[in-house]
Amino acid sequence: MKNKIYLRVNTDLKASPQVLSWFEQMNQPPIPDKKIWWQCQTLMMEGFTNIVEHAHRKLPIETPIEIEAVRLDKYIEIRIWSQGEPFDLERKLQQTSEFEDNEQERGRGLKIMSVIADKLSYEPTGDNRYCLFISKYY
Repeated sequence: MKNKIYLRVNTDLKASPQVLSWFEQMNQPPIPDKKIWWQCQTLMMEGFTNIVEHAHRKLPIETPIEIEAVRLDKYIEIRIWSQGEPFDLERKLQQTSEFEDNEQERGRGLKIMSVIADKLSYEPTGDNRYCLFISKYY
């Protein structure tokens, strides 16, 4: 089984409900473990929010964010393309305190994503963009 969907939205947190509604297609047929599906939704929204608030913070609201989700037999992949400045995900994760020690609101989303995702990366693409890649087994 393979299901692939694509969405393009502006750099705007007001698009969050649209992103979440669009992503619901990935849960057909429903993933038996509701906790896993909740984690997938969390990964999608944390990823989208991070792109809007960090990668695109200096860019116009019209700057597109492209999102692709693929459901395969045992896992879901999410790709979110951004046009922001370079960002070293691994280094940022190493610099961010664990949840218990993290009093700041910043950086927690990345930590949450790194804990619940099975794979997480942020890599440059050949077209001067970056791709946030998230994979979650179910």
